[in-house]
Amino acid sequence: GRLGDQCCRLCSPLSGTGRVNASLTPLPARLSGHATGPGRPWPMGASLTGDGVNFAVFSANAEKIELCLFSADGRKELCRLPMVDRDGDVWHIHVGGLTVGAVYGFRAHGPYEPERGHRFNPNKLLLDPYARAYEGRLKWSDAVMGYKVGSPRADLSFDTRDSAFAVPKSVVTDPSFSWGNDQPPRTSRADSLIYEAHVKSMTALHPGVEKGQRGTFLGMSSDPMLEHLQKLGVTAVELLPVQAFIDDRFLVLKGLKNHWGYNTLGFFTPEPRYMAQGAIWELQTMVRRFHAAGIEVILDVVYNHTAEGDELGPTLSFRGFDNASYYRLAGGGRYYANDAGTGNTLDLTHPMVLRMVMDSLRYWVETFHVDGFRFDLATVLGRESHGFDPHGGFLDAIRQDPVLAGVKLIAEPWDIGPGGYQMGSYPPPFSEW
Repeated sequence: GRLGDQCCRLCSPLSGTGRVNASLTPLPARLSGHATGPGRPWPMGASLTGDGVNFAVFSANAEKIELCLFSADGRKELCRLPMVDRDGDVWHIHVGGLTVGAVYGFRAHGPYEPERGHRFNPNKLLLDPYARAYEGRLKWSDAVMGYKVGSPRADLSFDTRDSAFAVPKSVVTDPSFSWGNDQPPRTSRADSLIYEAHVKSMTALHPGVEKGQRGTFLGMSSDPMLEHLQKLGVTAVELLPVQAFIDDRFLVLKGLKNHWGYNTLGFFTPEPRYMAQGAIWELQTMVRRFHAAGIEVILDVVYNHTAEGDELGPTLSFRGFDNASYYRLAGGGRYYANDAGTGNTLDLTHPMVLRMVMDSLRYWVETFHVDGFRFDLATVLGRESHGFDPHGGFLDAIRQDPVLAGVKLIAEPWDIGPGGYQMGSYPPPFSEW
């Protein structure tokens, strides 16, 4: 069919349960006539096809998923397209004519039964778990909660407010970059001198860094910083989290921000606050400049939990797509395992969650040429149903991966869960600290 024809049928208030408090907006003329098709279930996320964009998302328990297209500034929802094609648990659609810069999100329909682990609420706009870039930032509001804040039933209640105005949107990107003769330094572990650094703190007040680049990726790799690190004999910088994260609500209410970044929202998205021009080439340029100076780039990554918190946290992405699959649940399904001490724990024993983490790691190596990873609270990642296992799914998957074979792997060997202290238990080629 045609996008315009589909939208005409879609642009009427939703019927059925009456739990969706949103009507669809007409398709603007500039999008009419763009053909839609089934697309394909790979790669995950939004990918350019030459004649449009393919969208693929995972959900094992959703009953319906809609792709939502937005205006360039993310403020106006233009239309919703049902993703009617499904290959196993991957939903997919191809939209012809879309290109770099297209702004989108998703809505997932299904049971809202928290006591069974299901928290579907199509009133909540969802970020693509594979989004490469965002438009806008999270604006804290009760509308981002799947339940009615203040209700005596707490998270068992259901909120019908549309959250689209308050959440960032996903953006289609083109990661192409001219790497020239970029070569990773590949310094041996025995000869490595690793400097842990925070992108903002490193340069925010540095008088030798241009004001417009202070606190950014470009400032981090400016000449004064490279000269300083070379003078110290540094062979690698280990950057505190640069994957997109949020400012926790309790901090915002106090007029504060999350400085350190250990509250990841997007595992494929560079943190926007570290970009001077809002473009991913800035991070690519930083890595290229470090390599030219003989310095490796290692990323501190947080795959043990997400920014959605516990049962009283917001519905921003994973929770809305398939709470029962993405998270390790407790108490029959209503509550979350909390081995990271942050409210939730990603379930890397689920094959599609494990796939997402592996896809993310490969993306940072292939697209940004990073030289290694330091895994925050790595015991979470190696814990199976029977406890920590040095031969568990994640550790086996990462050790056999050909893309990751040439990068440094460093485990933080503990968490607060059962049997969490695992110093000395990680198999080669992992280092530990």
